[in-house]
Amino acid sequence: MSFSEIRKFLIKMQSDEDLKMKVTSLSTADDVALLGQRLGYDFSGDDLLRFNGQKVEKVTVRKVDHPGEYH
Repeated sequence: MSFSEIRKFLIKMQSDEDLKMKVTSLSTADDVALLGQRLGYDFSGDDLLRFNGQKVEKVTVRKVDHPGEYH
Protein backbone atom coordinates (compact mmCIF):
# COMPACT_ATOMS: atom_id res chain seq x y z
CA MET A 1 0.00 0.00 0.00
CA SER A 2 1.41 3.33 -0.98
CA PHE A 3 -0.05 6.19 1.03
CA SER A 4 2.83 8.43 -0.06
CA GLU A 5 1.71 7.97 -3.68
CA ILE A 6 -1.87 8.86 -2.74
CA ARG A 7 -0.63 11.98 -0.96
CA LYS A 8 1.37 13.05 -4.05
CA PHE A 9 -1.67 12.44 -6.27
CA LEU A 10 -3.97 14.49 -4.00
CA ILE A 11 -1.49 17.37 -3.84
CA LYS A 12 -1.30 17.35 -7.65
CA MET A 13 -5.10 17.26 -7.86
CA GLN A 14 -5.40 20.41 -5.75
CA SER A 15 -3.35 22.42 -8.22
CA ASP A 16 -4.78 20.88 -11.41
CA GLU A 17 -8.40 21.87 -12.04
CA ASP A 18 -8.76 19.44 -14.97
CA LEU A 19 -7.56 16.52 -12.84
CA LYS A 20 -9.89 17.55 -10.02
CA MET A 21 -12.87 17.54 -12.40
CA LYS A 22 -11.91 14.09 -13.71
CA VAL A 23 -11.57 12.66 -10.20
CA THR A 24 -14.90 14.06 -9.02
CA SER A 25 -16.65 12.58 -12.07
CA LEU A 26 -15.44 9.04 -11.31
CA SER A 27 -17.62 6.53 -9.46
CA THR A 28 -15.26 4.14 -7.70
CA ALA A 29 -11.94 4.06 -5.89
CA ASP A 30 -10.70 1.67 -8.58
CA ASP A 31 -11.54 4.27 -11.25
CA VAL A 32 -9.59 6.94 -9.36
CA ALA A 33 -6.65 4.57 -8.90
CA LEU A 34 -6.65 3.71 -12.61
CA LEU A 35 -6.53 7.42 -13.48
CA GLY A 36 -3.69 7.87 -10.99
CA GLN A 37 -1.81 4.93 -12.50
CA ARG A 38 -2.17 6.40 -15.99
CA LEU A 39 -0.52 9.55 -14.63
CA GLY A 40 2.35 7.61 -13.05
CA TYR A 41 1.14 7.19 -9.46
CA ASP A 42 1.31 3.75 -7.87
CA PHE A 43 -1.73 3.00 -5.70
CA SER A 44 -4.79 0.78 -5.93
CA GLY A 45 -8.46 1.32 -5.24
CA ASP A 46 -8.06 -0.74 -2.07
CA ASP A 47 -5.21 1.55 -0.97
CA LEU A 48 -7.47 4.53 -1.52
CA LEU A 49 -10.26 2.96 0.55
CA ARG A 50 -7.78 2.30 3.38
CA PHE A 51 -6.83 5.99 3.21
CA ASN A 52 -10.45 6.85 4.12
CA GLY A 53 -10.76 9.73 6.59
CA GLN A 54 -7.24 11.03 6.10
CA LYS A 55 -6.59 14.61 5.04
CA VAL A 56 -3.94 15.97 2.69
CA GLU A 57 -3.86 19.76 2.74
CA LYS A 58 -7.42 20.75 1.71
CA VAL A 59 -8.60 17.30 0.58
CA THR A 60 -10.11 14.67 2.86
CA VAL A 61 -10.61 11.20 1.41
CA ARG A 62 -14.05 9.82 2.22
CA LYS A 63 -15.63 6.54 1.26
CA VAL A 64 -19.21 7.00 0.11
CA ASP A 65 -21.60 4.10 0.61
CA HIS A 66 -24.42 4.07 -1.88
CA PRO A 67 -27.79 2.59 -0.87
CA GLY A 68 -28.36 -0.81 -2.45
CA GLU A 69 -24.66 -1.43 -2.96
CA TYR A 70 -23.43 -4.92 -2.08
CA HIS A 71 -20.07 -5.48 -0.37
